[in-house]
Parts: sequence; structure tokens; C-alpha cells
Amino acid sequence: MKKTLLYFLFLLFSVSAFSQMEKYPVFPACNSVEISNQSTCFNNQLKELVVKEFKLPENIKKDNFSETINVVFVVTSSGNFKVIYVNSPYKELKEEVERVFSTFPTITAASYNNHPIEMQFVFPILIPLENNKQQNILRADTEEIVSQSKEIFKDEVQLVVKNSLFPEHNSNLNIPFVHTVYNNYDFQLNQAENSHTAIKPFLYTEVAKFVDLDAEKNKLIKPKNTWFGRKLLNEHMAFVKGNDFWFTVDPMVDLQLGKDSYNGLNTFNNTRAIAINGAIGKNLSFSTNFYESQGRFATYFNEYANSIKPDGGNPAIIPGRGIAKEFNSDAYDYPVAEAYISYTPSKYFNFQFGNGKNFIGDGYRSLFLSDVASPYPFFKINTSFWKIKYTNLFMTMQDVRPELTEDGAYKQKYIATHYLSWNATKKLNIGLFETVIWDDVNNRGFDVNYLNPLIFYTAVEFATGSRAGNSLLGLSLKYKLKNISFYSQLLLDEFRISEITGGNGWWANKNGIQIGAKYYNAFTIENLFLQAEFNSVRPFTYSHDELNYNYGHNNQPLAHLWGSNFNEFIGIAQYSKDRWFANSKIVFGKKGFDFNSSTDSYSYGGDIYRDNDDRAYDYGNEIGQGNTATIFIGELQAGYLVNPATNLKLFGGITYRNFNPDVPTTTFEKTSTTWISFGLKTDVFNWYFDF
Repeated sequence: MKKTLLYFLFLLFSVSAFSQMEKYPVFPACNSVEISNQSTCFNNQLKELVVKEFKLPENIKKDNFSETINVVFVVTSSGNFKVIYVNSPYKELKEEVERVFSTFPTITAASYNNHPIEMQFVFPILIPLENNKQQNILRADTEEIVSQSKEIFKDEVQLVVKNSLFPEHNSNLNIPFVHTVYNNYDFQLNQAENSHTAIKPFLYTEVAKFVDLDAEKNKLIKPKNTWFGRKLLNEHMAFVKGNDFWFTVDPMVDLQLGKDSYNGLNTFNNTRAIAINGAIGKNLSFSTNFYESQGRFATYFNEYANSIKPDGGNPAIIPGRGIAKEFNSDAYDYPVAEAYISYTPSKYFNFQFGNGKNFIGDGYRSLFLSDVASPYPFFKINTSFWKIKYTNLFMTMQDVRPELTEDGAYKQKYIATHYLSWNATKKLNIGLFETVIWDDVNNRGFDVNYLNPLIFYTAVEFATGSRAGNSLLGLSLKYKLKNISFYSQLLLDEFRISEITGGNGWWANKNGIQIGAKYYNAFTIENLFLQAEFNSVRPFTYSHDELNYNYGHNNQPLAHLWGSNFNEFIGIAQYSKDRWFANSKIVFGKKGFDFNSSTDSYSYGGDIYRDNDDRAYDYGNEIGQGNTATIFIGELQAGYLVNPATNLKLFGGITYRNFNPDVPTTTFEKTSTTWISFGLKTDVFNWYFDF
């Protein structure tokens, strides 16, 4: 195993170090020049052409103009010269520069990993022209020109490096779903007239229609001349590109140390991972991530992980990650693997098949489908046309409780989901949600009735038998203003109009509501983001009287992290400046739990895995009933973005959690916790600790 690992690291280093050589553009006269001298030859040839061809306009001669004009230009991937900017007060000078560059011949383009790329330069031209013999033509990413750029260009033009450092930006891969990253994209997508933001993760090609992804990352690039500096701070570890394929290989980490004040527990997380992303041709992309992790967390988190342990002897399920085995008697070992392929045959369709997570909604939480549970197998179809985006999602889940485990195999179930997003106006988006859960009863397997992408699932569920599945319906709204967006979700599990209007608290009026708002560049402060959100879910929502028909996976809910029977308010603030960032969040809520005692074994509707028939009463049910707990969570995190290509971050954070049930039990103790942690992590997924 060690030899294999060492061989892999050597291979990775070799591919990265030797296959990614960058070469300057080449004039014909420089073809025989050694690579180490190509930049000098390029500079000399260019200066010679400029001085030879340049004709100083008469009015400039009369004014005795004697200064430096800086010309920003690129040599395109096809070997042509293109002027981007000329900082001159004279219109005639700008026109002459553009004319001169238009006379240049087509040359051999710059290359990166033996693939033609676009390379950008700055040429300081001295007037009069005879003073140019000693002038150097600078790469737009060199230390010298970047340090001078603000003075030279007065912030009128931004110097960027167009050298294909981020090939994923032009692919059909998913942008890793991280709330802090997506909040930045949301603002720019909201400015567009026909964008859809509820289905996550986004495709790079979707977002690239509205956001200059290269520019967003290029402005964070740190000029580094050494291989190690570029790989650590700017680039993918390995990038290999051929005529019709490319792939990147990146190591990932999540290394954390911390302390829980509740009982003085030392916490840690040690994740080593590898990410491979790539594309074959223009239409097919692929991604795979493998994580090997060990960790010990704050006491409240460990206790929750233990409480949802699977059948079979393993001690816990790490929320959002997966089944864990014991590590050093007081910690967990939890491997995770995620992968998918993405195929886009036309501008109308995208197909994905893989093992991972999905999210439906515009909020921090979702009442439809969230990413709080473990990864699962899925097949997804996105169809986009006119003002509509229509998503079909087919998923396989499992129930790991002992009562549903047979011969060591966990009980499987299937979920089919439709979500229709319609931009009714330039500002208003309406979403319709429908999902159905069923299992292999009567050996029906994956029921082909639900493969029809246009059919109403509720009708199919009724036609296949009254107890053949469980369906959910939902409606979402989003309204966009200039810097503010409002969003909402209404989730319906079961209901009767007569019982709703009666106001008697009938147990089967199972529904949830979300209302929220996002404020971008708040109070005219650039990159300050604020969000407020309210979520409320009635008792017994997402549960069922057939044990396997609940809306859950691996003993975790698939929608809101708190399950059901709760009210919750969330406030979020986020700010970034260059590579520095700070995030804060408060969560305040009330949730009803079961007592789970010898004198009271009823279900009060807060555990979606409990049988509905275990309820205490049919009427008089209200949110927070049972063992009511008030919950307050405050989080603050600050840090530095080490590498924008991989979202590697150095961070420090503090979490305060106060949990106060009416009746403390062995399962739900009254606790007050302050959890301090710091570390280095590749931030490519949401991890929720606010329960």
C-alpha cells in the first residue's frame, strides 16, 4: 500500500512538473532559438516591428509629446495579435497603435502543456520612438507589472492572465455547492432576465452565460514564478490537456484542530482526499472525489452521530458524510466517495449519473431537497428552453435501521422528483415541486411508471395502490429586485382542506413553509451579503405509517436538517475582500422531541422515522409539541483563501450552541457548548453543524 501511494505521488508530481511547461509565442525568426531565450527573442522581434511600422501623428509631434504609453495586448491561441487597451490621452495614438498591431504576422501561439493558449502582455512604448531600445515587454502576470498596474492604468483596466488555468469553466461539470461561493453567483445571476437558481449544483456552462468565471478567479491570482508557488496559490496540482480531452488532479485536505468547552474534549478532523475532474470532447465531463477521514467532533455532534448509527455494529453515521467505524476507541473513521458523469448533447439537455447530492431551493435550508444527508446514487435530467428549466431526478436511498435490515442488507427505496422552474416575468420565478417515495414491495423494483418525465406522480401513486408510496408536493416563489431577492417554499405532505380551515390541529395536516430574503452588496458595501430566513414545519411532516416511506436516507432527513415539528429563524452575514473572508450565522428555534420514556413512548411528530400510528392524539397537534427544546446557535468564521482553483482555505472559527429541553433526558441533555476550531480545508461541500 505504501509503495502504491509513493508511486502515485511520484507520478502526480511528474505529470504536474513536466507536462505543464509554458512557452512564449514564437516569431518565425525565433524558431531556432532555445526555449530559455524565447522570451528575449519575442521582445526583440516585437520592438523591431513596432519601431519600424509606427508613424507618429502630426499633432503629437507638434505638441512635443514625450511620455510612455502602455499597450495591453494579447497573442491569441491562434497566434494573432489583439490590442486590449492603450492608456493615451490622444485618440490618434490609440488608433495608430491598433493599426500597427494589425500589420503583424500570425505567429506560433504560446503554449501550456503543449496546448495553444492566449497570453497577455504589456508593452510600455516610449515617445519619441528611438527611446524604445531598452524597453522590456512584460507578461501581464509578472511581479513588476502587477505592482505597477494601479499607478499605470488608474484602475481603468484589469490585468488578467488568459492561460487556461481553469479548464472546468468551459465544461459541463458542476460547480461544487458551497453556500458562501454560491451567494456570490446568485447576485450576478439575479441581474439576468432568464436565469434559474433553485436547482443546485449549477453547471459551469450555465453560470458562464452570466458570470465571467475566468475574471472572477484571475483577479485573485498571485504572481508567482516558481512551480511550487503557482501550484500552492493559483493552479491545479496537475493539468493534462490533449486535442480533445483534459483532466485535472488535485489533492484535497480538511485538517482541523479544536476544543469543546462542554467537557474539555479535544476535537480534530483529518481528511486526505483526491479530486479528478475532466472532459472528453465538448459534451462529456466527469468528476470523482475520494475522501479518507478520521475525526472527533464536539460532544453534541458526536452524540447525534451515535444516535443515528446503522444496524450491523458500526458506532455512528457522520451527518452529511456517511457510515463510520471506530477509530482509537473515541473517534471515527469515515470514508466517502462521490463521482458522476455529465453529458450535454445540446443546449436544451444535460444528463448526469453518479453518486452525490442535490439541492432544490434558494435558501440556506430547503424543504424540498437538501444536501444534509449522505451521498446517494442519482440520475438527473435538466431540460432548459424558453423561460423554463425542468428537472427530473431519480434517486436510490436506503434505510439502515435494524427493523428494516435483512440478512445484513439495508432496505432500499426509490425516489423520483420533478421540479419545474418558470420565469413568469423578468423578476418573478415560480417553481413547482413533486416527489414520490416507494420501495420494492411485491418485487416491483424501480417502478417504470415513474420514469415518465412528464407524468403527475400523485396520480401514479394512487393508481398503483393506496399504500404503494408516499408523495410530496411543493410550490416556490422568488422575486428579484436590484440588490435584494425574496424567496419562499410551501411543502405539502398530506392535508385536507376541511381540516385546515377547521384549525383543530389535525395530525395529518403535514406541511412546511419557508420565507427568506437575500441582500447583496448590503448598504452599498461591496461583497457584503446578508440573509434572513424563517422555516416552519408541522409535526409528522415527511413521516409515514409505512416505515420505509419516510423522506429520509441513512437515518438522516432529506429536506430540512431538523426534520419536522419546529420553527427556526436564521441570520447570515458574509463579507470578503480579495482573498480574505469572514462569515457569521445565528440560528434560533424551537423544536419538539419525543420523551422516549417508560411512561411516555408516543411520537410527537419531530422524528420523521417514527410511525405515524404512534402519535399521541389526532387533534390538537401544534409545532413544538412534546419535549420542547429551545435552540440557539451562533457561528463566526474568518480566514484566507489560499488557492482559488481548488477553494483551499486557511480558517479559524467559533461555534456557540445552547440546547435547552423542557425535560432533559439521557438522549437530550441541557447543554451549553463553545467549540473553537481552526485548520486548513479544501472547501467543496456544505457541512452542517447547526442542529
